[in-house]
Amino acid sequence: MLSTDKKKELFATFGGSEKNTGSAESQVALFTTRITEMTKHLQKNKKDVNTEKSLVRLVGKRRSMLDYLKDNDIERYRAIIKKLELRK
Repeated sequence: MLSTDKKKELFATFGGSEKNTGSAESQVALFTTRITEMTKHLQKNKKDVNTEKSLVRLVGKRRSMLDYLKDNDIERYRAIIKKLELRK
């Protein structure tokens, strides 16, 4: 799990301020951080089916949030993709 300080840092970096937790950019950044942590966990614990299921659900949430950004504001979408290095 992420600590409160780490979350505040993420929201300040991607959302503009610590209190801007609802913006699409800050949510995508939070989802991405959680996805990387879950991926590391699953590399060590290959039989953890519950975490794998949660990971797939979280990737879907991030995908839908990115689709929302892409449909409504393409510039914000491109900026967050570039910052988080999601596409190669």
